[in-house]
Amino acid sequence: MRDERAFHSDPEIHSGTPVFVGTRVPVQTLLDYLEGGHPLAEFLDDFPTVAREQAIAVLEQAKKLLVARASAA
Repeated sequence: MRDERAFHSDPEIHSGTPVFVGTRVPVQTLLDYLEGGHPLAEFLDDFPTVAREQAIAVLEQAKKLLVARASAA
């Protein structure tokens, strides 16, 4: 999964909201689950079209962006 994009944005899907590739599940849903204190396993159970590798890849990308942004400030 590291060589492939885990998510994408398409104006034809949820008006361009970033979703996991191959699904209509918004990335924001994963973040909302985690913010609400729900474990990753619960999100994956509730959204079986999202692969664990995709979810981890999204979280890794978010971490990289946050670290890069903090370093640039």
